[in-house]
Amino acid sequence: MTLLADLARCVPAERLLTGTAQRAAFASDALTSFRAAPLAVVLAESGEEVVEAVRACHRHRVPFVPRGSGTSLSGGSLPVEGGVVIALNRLNRVLAIDRESRTARVQPGTINAAVSAAAAPHGLRYAPDPSSQSVCTIGGNVAFNSGGAHCLRQGMTSNHVLGLRVVLPDGELVELGGGSLEVAGPDWVGTFVGSEGLFGIALEVTLRLLPQAESVRTVLAAYPGLEAAGDAVSRIVASGLLPVAMEIMDALAIEAAEASVKPGYPDAPALLIVEIEGEREVVEADAKTLDALIADSGASEVRATADGAERALIWKGRKSAFSAVGWLAPDYIVQDGVVPRTRLGAALSEIERLSAACGLRVANVFHAGDGNLHPLILFDGAQPGALRVAEELAHEILRMCVRFGGAITGEHGVGMEKREALAELTAPEDLALMHRLRRAVDPLELANRGKMLEVAA
Repeated sequence: MTLLADLARCVPAERLLTGTAQRAAFASDALTSFRAAPLAVVLAESGEEVVEAVRACHRHRVPFVPRGSGTSLSGGSLPVEGGVVIALNRLNRVLAIDRESRTARVQPGTINAAVSAAAAPHGLRYAPDPSSQSVCTIGGNVAFNSGGAHCLRQGMTSNHVLGLRVVLPDGELVELGGGSLEVAGPDWVGTFVGSEGLFGIALEVTLRLLPQAESVRTVLAAYPGLEAAGDAVSRIVASGLLPVAMEIMDALAIEAAEASVKPGYPDAPALLIVEIEGEREVVEADAKTLDALIADSGASEVRATADGAERALIWKGRKSAFSAVGWLAPDYIVQDGVVPRTRLGAALSEIERLSAACGLRVANVFHAGDGNLHPLILFDGAQPGALRVAEELAHEILRMCVRFGGAITGEHGVGMEKREALAELTAPEDLALMHRLRRAVDPLELANRGKMLEVAA
């Protein structure tokens, strides 16, 4: 029996896509410079169908790639040439909300923002908030350990996943973790989260929920340059104040946001967004400290609001930045590197120097609180050699992050884009350990083959 015939026993014919045009829609993810043609796409509607599809791929020794909304910016959900894509978008139910234990049990295709929407009537919310939270899925968040603007105090996806029901690459079903942060034995959940699909597919995810904040206050401050905005961040951190978010945008990112969603930002070379939340009395006290720090930091304009609609517009502008730069250039690459917070100023100066040297504009948006840079490299792919120059600049920025004592990714993952850079960050013996662990779980290297780690010879 052929693989296609085997897959036809897993799902109805209308949910097994083999036509050229049908498969083309899955040929890339949000990093469109990489493309590959899958043999077939399985549109799964249940965990059982996913398990059967994985087992069929294992029987025929054909690699498979799980895919949610395809928002990966590192090529992490790119198909394997001639492999199978298992699409999980239809597994999109919030299965349970437990108010007492403050947990949610969801399917992998559940949209990130939908978790908080389901939890809201219980006075709860899901904290990780990637910029693509209105479209990205929990399964993808788990695969890449996504963060978001509010990860500074509230943590990454790994800090909010309690348990997983997983189908391993050979089709075996396992339960990892549970409904509590206190689980005896090895941290298998921590191993799985951020593994970029190399250990199998999550079928159900138990998430930790947080109470909705009693009070939230957002401050928007304009500065004469990125260095001044970065100095303000240092002042805030040095004071002992820990906001839930501190974000910086440069002039190009501001221009893009205004062209796209029109948040009404000040016309300035740099913007700093700071948000504090908690009990009302605590927020009021913290607000006085924050206002004094901002007042002494050289800001040319300051706006502060506790109004939900105004806050939402401020964040809409920030979270639209990635897509909004499409108003400024036909093509762009979103990079994702990390530097120590103390080296932010030097890193931004180096990015500016590199940008000028290669003649490409770079819009800077970043999580200032934890040094997670998201430079947006603008180019025109119709110009010969432009993509190559943009990719070289992106890789040079990653090398700079490593030189400065940082890392090559904060939340977008390694995927296809950063495999070579991984070797520059990671010692050979550590890379060898990663390969051994991967092959211990998946000897045939079927699950998301070629992502993060080169295929073993």
